[in-house]
Amino acid sequence: QVHLMESGGGSVQVGGSLRLSCAASGAAASRYCMAWFRQNPGKKREGISIINSDDTPGYADAVKGRFTISRDNSEITLYLQMNSLKPEDTGMYYCAAHSKLWACNVVDLYDYWGQGNQVAVSS
Repeated sequence: QVHLMESGGGSVQVGGSLRLSCAASGAAASRYCMAWFRQNPGKKREGISIINSDDTPGYADAVKGRFTISRDNSEITLYLQMNSLKPEDTGMYYCAAHSKLWACNVVDLYDYWGQGNQVAVSS
């Protein structure tokens, strides 16, 4: 099992930047697919970025070119650098993981979750 703990959320104005971190403990993070999701009240949780077992990234169209996912395997930490933030980026951001390394892009397989971290972007 792996335990995930996010940090780094907060409030920022439009165009600003934030960096989210997700510390993984309990297992080697490199043996897991890891991803960032976000959710707003009344809406379905959406996957916004994944990192594959070979560290290649994937992004939802809504964040492509603005967000960067990365992983530090020595520290077992996942990051999400968010630039050029927009009001629609507001939401609760969750770090997630699953162990089926051949299917990192399958969002329904993510079964380990962090507690969530709020991001608010104001105009």
